[in-house]
Formats: sequence, structure tokens, C-alpha cells
Amino acid sequence: MSSLHIFFGELVGTAVLILLGTGVVAGVILKKSKAFDAGWLAITFGWGIGVLAGAYVSTQLSGAHLNPAVTLGIAIDSGEWNDVPTYIAGQMAGAIIGATLMWLAYYGHFQEHLRSLEVESGSRTPGPKAFDEVTETDERRPAARDEPGPVLGIFSTAPEIRNAVQNLVTEILGTAVLLLLILSVGLNDGLTLSGTGSLIVALTVVGIGLSLGGPTGYAINPARDLGPRIVHQLLPLPNKGSSDWGYAWIPIVGPLAGAALAAGIHTALF
Repeated sequence: MSSLHIFFGELVGTAVLILLGTGVVAGVILKKSKAFDAGWLAITFGWGIGVLAGAYVSTQLSGAHLNPAVTLGIAIDSGEWNDVPTYIAGQMAGAIIGATLMWLAYYGHFQEHLRSLEVESGSRTPGPKAFDEVTETDERRPAARDEPGPVLGIFSTAPEIRNAVQNLVTEILGTAVLLLLILSVGLNDGLTLSGTGSLIVALTVVGIGLSLGGPTGYAINPARDLGPRIVHQLLPLPNKGSSDWGYAWIPIVGPLAGAALAAGIHTALF
């Protein structure tokens, strides 16, 4: 694989992953979407299918890492580090592109949702908010400029209970499970070449979301969280609130630490 194949394979594959993944969250959260209020099950399966589609798109070009944590885990396990910067650059570019495309697809819904909060809020003064998911309070008012916004959860993750140790451990565990599966599937060339490996990984992502996704929203992928968070910061969304940069280190450090842990376990056992 050339550096260009790796970069563009990761860019296109990650863009597809993020477009479909953030798209399902937008559909569930934004008012007047046909998928409005479809729930957590829809979100977890939407992300799983996003992983599957992104992997099938990019496998022949780059091997479909689509995740800096995957790239790190494979590099630790294999000892091959030369292409790591190219993989991560493609993943970050793809994540930013994917989140931007999602915003374009739901442009009118974002405008309607956020402006309706302003109208409904009247002269109410916003109070403190613990997390960036859409809540009853979000439905009554827009976020203050320094608060996590009412649609930030479409772009990036946030915990239901803010406890840095618990949140970090949750991301480490979820990513370690993912990497152990990926590294194990990678030992079976038949599965990898047939595409069955990608299906198994996608179903594992669904399982992680259902089992371990509740506390933090299961980033398990630094590019998946950081790229869309940057887009949220830059987009001209009305009443969008802050991008919650105080939490942003956890969905970066946690997945990378989980990948390193899984690679160490896999190397020791296999």
C-alpha cells in the first residue's frame, strides 16, 4: 500500500463512518426528523452499520483502520510504525469531512431545532448543565455560550455522570474489547479477505455500544470524537453553546490507552 492509498482510503472510509454514525444521532435528536426519538438501539446499530460501510469502502486501499486507536494497537502489536502518521492524518481529515456532510444533510433541521429553543426560552436565564445530551431543559432553552450545547451530542460524546476516572476507565475498557477482537480477527486471513472480519468488527461495535456505551456514549475512537467536535466549534450554528473542550481529552486518551492495553495483552498471549 502506498502512502496515497492509505491516506485516501482512511479519509473516505472514516468520512463514511462519521457521516452515517453522526447522521443516525442527528436523526434521533433533531425535531421534525422522521427518526426523532428512535432511541439508543437505533443509534448503536447506526454506528455499527457506519463502521461496516466505512470498512468495506476502504479495506482494499488502506486496510480500513478508521480509528487512531486501531492504528496504534496494530503498530504496537506488529512493530510497524512508518505509516502511523499517514493513517491518523487520513482519519482526522475524514472525520471532519464526514461531520460536515452530516450537517449539510440536516442543515434545515439544525436551524429549526436550535432557533425553536431560542423562541421557547423567551427571557429565561440559562442555568448550569451537567452534560451535552438533549434533555428536558434543552427543549425549553438554548445553551449559554460556555455550556455544552443542546446538539453537541450529535457531533461528539459526553458522559451521563461526569467522573473523570470512571469516564476514562469506560473508554479504556470499550476500546480494549474492540482491539482484542480486531487483532484476533487479523490473525485469520480468510476472515479478513472475505470481508467477514469487517462484519464481525461492526457487530462488536454494536455490542460495545449496548453494553458499555451508556456511561460515556462510547467514543472508542479519538478521530470519531475530535473531528466532529472541531466541526461543532467551527460551524455557524445558532445558540450552539460550547464544544465542551474540558471533557475532550477523555475520548482521546481513553481509547489510545485501551488500544495499548489490548495490544500488550494480545502480544503476550499470541
